[in-house]
Amino acid sequence: MAKIDPDKLNLEERVIRTNKCQKTTKGGRTMSWSALVIVGDRDGHVGAGLGKARAIPDAIRKGTEAAKKNIIKVPIVDGTLPHEIFTKEGAAYIMLKPASAGTGIVAGSSMRVILELAGVHDVLGKSLGSSNSTNVCWATFKALGEIKSVEDVARMRSTTVEKLTPWAKNLEGSHAG
Repeated sequence: MAKIDPDKLNLEERVIRTNKCQKTTKGGRTMSWSALVIVGDRDGHVGAGLGKARAIPDAIRKGTEAAKKNIIKVPIVDGTLPHEIFTKEGAAYIMLKPASAGTGIVAGSSMRVILELAGVHDVLGKSLGSSNSTNVCWATFKALGEIKSVEDVARMRSTTVEKLTPWAKNLEGSHAG
């Protein structure tokens, strides 16, 4: 997969979670922070990153830099996903299903933020297993990375998009993928 240049995109960033950690040493307690940051352009590009530092602003900055290095392209068809997907990452299970226009994003916690910044308008999402927002974030990110566009499926099957989807006459111009 080709690397996406974050400088060419108009990225918006959101902090999903900050977490305080303490290490007890002989001299006292040493505190540090971790920040989970999502970046996206609301047009099919989204990235996630985790930054750790002694201060929150530094952790957010590091998380943003890490998220910009991990940007993926999400295929979107008419504001929703092309197909449903069920993925496991760690202890989190994620289910994403396409939804009809006007449904909105029916998902919770970090899944909603990722889908919003990716540019998906209508989707049904369910998190099964772990409710930890960091685990849900990585599982959602993995699921979005595994979604295949119609062109990718047609290329793998050595056929054309028209033969693959005869019911969709104008599918070519209705997606971002």
